[in-house]
Amino acid sequence: MTLQDRLKTDLKSAMKARDEARKDTLRVIMGEMARLDQKQFSDDEIIKILKKLIKSEKEMLEKSGRGEETSAFIEIIEAYLPQMVSEDEIRRWITANIDFSDFKNKMQAMGPIMAHFGASVDGNVVKQVLQRFSV
Repeated sequence: MTLQDRLKTDLKSAMKARDEARKDTLRVIMGEMARLDQKQFSDDEIIKILKKLIKSEKEMLEKSGRGEETSAFIEIIEAYLPQMVSEDEIRRWITANIDFSDFKNKMQAMGPIMAHFGASVDGNVVKQVLQRFSV
């Protein structure tokens, strides 16, 4: 089942269960998808949409002075994101697969790392790991 199908199924379930928070959140996601000029989305495209929605919600919370607070909206969306890779897993993969002599500086290794992990890693976490990485 694709992530798009799962979102549609969960929206129907939320409507039947009268789960207003989940229903409203899923409708926002579907609305974002409807704004784009395509009918079918890959899981990676949907993950980008979800991350964008989370980022905008966090920015809105910061502006309203509730920066540390997480909303039900964010929690519901995060449930659809893939399990994020830990810093330790990133560090182990870098040690096993990256030869820093191939790069002018260690930050240039971000490309292959991001390509390997895809949507299951946050670029900021990779950046932090690379900054602390001793070459």
